[in-house]
Amino acid sequence: MAKTNQRTRDRRAVVEQLQREQRRREKQRTLGVVAVCAVFALVIIFLGARPLLAQKEAASGDLASLGTSISDAACRPMTTKSAVGNSDHRPIGTPISYPDSPPAFGPHWPVPAPFGRKFYTTQDRPQVEYLVHNLEHGYTLLWYDQTVADNTGKLNVVKGIAGKFEGSSTDMRDKFIAAPWTAKDGKPFPKGTHIALAHWSMGGTHGNPPGQLGVWQYCGQPSGAVVSSFMKDYPYTDSPEPTAM
Repeated sequence: MAKTNQRTRDRRAVVEQLQREQRRREKQRTLGVVAVCAVFALVIIFLGARPLLAQKEAASGDLASLGTSISDAACRPMTTKSAVGNSDHRPIGTPISYPDSPPAFGPHWPVPAPFGRKFYTTQDRPQVEYLVHNLEHGYTLLWYDQTVADNTGKLNVVKGIAGKFEGSSTDMRDKFIAAPWTAKDGKPFPKGTHIALAHWSMGGTHGNPPGQLGVWQYCGQPSGAVVSSFMKDYPYTDSPEPTAM
């Protein structure tokens, strides 16, 4: 009887030892899974944060420091052209053909894009006919092509430039919009350029429509310094309707 009890105790001890080993292995596996999940989560957070960090870095500093310098922006000489279309409002939905890529003047729809929005993508950009109305009101439009849209670094610079004009105020000096120019909108920009700045200027005529000008500057790279210089030369006050939003 004593031997039977001893064997029973021995078996129980073996079973308990096996159970302890099993629990230890399960605990180790659990800790291993948790560690792997934690590392995986950190990788996901890091990868998700990288674009935000890159965008923040691209937007840091003042306007003139964003992107390339003027000398490295590969800009073509500024061009001008006699402008028409002041107060030529067409019904919304009416197709309007613009000969220039992008337009800097012309007939347009009677409602401009809102003042508070400074950056658009191909998914949410207003139609060109709205944005031409913004030009009439003194906005500087920065158009970027698909090459920039496909390059995260360059696109972040454009976003950073646009961000320098954002805010809750209605400061007329913030009349700026960055928007994509697509193949559906018209011809591509001149060879080697991927950024186009456009402005509708009074041409120094102070209200004389025949003297109005469309102004363009095409560049190879986005540059806050170029935008700053362009807007100093062609401020919102130099436009057919500078007091309109």
